[in-house]
Amino acid sequence: MAGPSHDAPHERRASSHLEFRRPGRSGLTISGIAHGNWLTHGSPVEEDTAAACTRAALAAGTTTFDTSDVHAGPRAEAVPGRAPKGELHEGIEVFTEVCFPTGPGHNDRGLARKHIMESIDNPPRRLRTDYVDLYQAHRHDHSTPLEETMEAFADVVRSGKALHIGVSERTPRAART
Repeated sequence: MAGPSHDAPHERRASSHLEFRRPGRSGLTISGIAHGNWLTHGSPVEEDTAAACTRAALAAGTTTFDTSDVHAGPRAEAVPGRAPKGELHEGIEVFTEVCFPTGPGHNDRGLARKHIMESIDNPPRRLRTDYVDLYQAHRHDHSTPLEETMEAFADVVRSGKALHIGVSERTPRAART
């Protein structure tokens, strides 16, 4: 399946009362309220309830879905990917993150090139898309040089597996280091 169609008509937007904005200096437009799934998908909530949450977010005009490969293990990422074709994938933005441990190995965590390059293949597969719109560093990794992380992220974008990169929960102090 191809990635989300950014040229698709945005019927949900016409009826939405949500504000839309551009993150950072990008040209990407996202809904002012995103649907996150840390607690609503894959673990404490039944699959039917999680799907109902996704449908309710879409009905309210939300087009931005924020997930992570560690929310409820990888199960949380898979819930939006199981939405019926056309229900989630057309005209939406999918965010996911990398940093926290995804396995028992010493390279299964952090923002080293190895972990980033091995981790990026899983979210699109679970989400049933070819790419994610935004791939984020979930936390700062003090043990990996920022240059290594940024070069790996640039390669992820060049490969077409993510359209944009960003950070999640990064403090101004960490940004200077």
